[in-house]
Amino acid sequence: MDEIKNELAKDIDVNSLKSLNGIYLEGRGRRLKYWLAGIITAGLIILILPWTQNIRAKGSVTTLRQEFRPQQLNSVIAGRIVKWYVKEGDFVKAGDTIVQLAEIKDSYLDPELVRRTNDQLRAKESGIEQYNNKVQAIANQIEAMQHSLDAKLRQLNLKVISDSMETIAAANDYKIAEAQLARIHIMRDSGLASTVQVEQRNQARQNALAKKISAENKYQNTKTEMLQVRQDYNEKMFKARSEAASARSEIASGTAEVAKLANQLSNYAIRSQLYFLIAPQDGQIVKAVKSGLNEILKEGDPVVDIVPDNQIFAVEIFVSPVDVPLLSIGQKVNFLFDGYPAIVFSGWPGASYGIFSGKVVVVENNVSDNGKFRVLVAEDKSTKPWPKTLKMGVGASAIALLKDVPVWYELWRDINGFPPDYYQANIAAHGKKDGKDKKDKK
Repeated sequence: MDEIKNELAKDIDVNSLKSLNGIYLEGRGRRLKYWLAGIITAGLIILILPWTQNIRAKGSVTTLRQEFRPQQLNSVIAGRIVKWYVKEGDFVKAGDTIVQLAEIKDSYLDPELVRRTNDQLRAKESGIEQYNNKVQAIANQIEAMQHSLDAKLRQLNLKVISDSMETIAAANDYKIAEAQLARIHIMRDSGLASTVQVEQRNQARQNALAKKISAENKYQNTKTEMLQVRQDYNEKMFKARSEAASARSEIASGTAEVAKLANQLSNYAIRSQLYFLIAPQDGQIVKAVKSGLNEILKEGDPVVDIVPDNQIFAVEIFVSPVDVPLLSIGQKVNFLFDGYPAIVFSGWPGASYGIFSGKVVVVENNVSDNGKFRVLVAEDKSTKPWPKTLKMGVGASAIALLKDVPVWYELWRDINGFPPDYYQANIAAHGKKDGKDKKDKK
């Protein structure tokens, strides 16, 4: 080798040939053992470094509250589109008119339907008022008849008393006349009285009997008159009560019709307000399901889709059943949003760049149609804020952070196929961490 260099040295400067010096290493100190020692040392250091166990899942951007999610604006009534007030992409405020409809059902085509129904309602109410007046008049009439009957009965009762007293007096007179007649017969038999006197006493007895019978008849007639008067007045009052009951029946029927008409009137008035579809909240019109004019809508047909403004974003991820026990409320999750560049070291989240943090707020207990469990993650206000340009439905890759373990332990776990260590995040009652991000629980 030295001879070759000597031959070359005659023509060129050998020291200037770097490739030649790099190939022929004779005479130089060997450094392989140092490199090998350095690699082994670096490997041992890496093995004892901390590694954050994690769960990976895919998801998309949504909102925490369902009323802020994209929603359809449906037609409550069947109708015909006559005018559009917005187009796709327009931003609207709550209460803005989206589209105007016209009626297509013949039951509601009358433009004066509300007024006519209101007139019918007023007429029925007036009829009920008249029947109420009739019932009141009948009640007053019955009360007057009752007062008249009471007065008549009091009068007849007095007459009955008077007639009964006359009957008693006539009976006493008749008894006296009979006694006198008997005594006059004895006196005549004794020769103390004449036949004329006997005849006079007999005539007096006949007159007393006639008065007695007349008084009794008068007494019975008065009692019969009292019963007749009571019966006549009762018949009149029964008839009046029957008329009152009939009027009350008409009132009940009219009240039912009034309630029905009032319901119809309210329905017609509300329906007239449904011809204009109103934006329920601030948002953007993103899709018109119906287009053009004179298109027919059925009840419940979608018209447009609205994406609300001022959304409180969250990320929904779907986790395998085997990983669900490793998640808990308040647990920290890192995200990579589609369209936002990031450098990720899953085991060293502190060394990652471009990632965003969140906290688990909901872990659903019911499995979804895809066989996984749905988890909602909200923004972690204490860390880097989420991008203001986030949109609904943007894809997200989630990394749920678990326990901190050495790298050698994580390698050993992966080689043996063991799951990550179970742990529970320690969250204070007010919803914030009590100074530690994670707490082991074995």
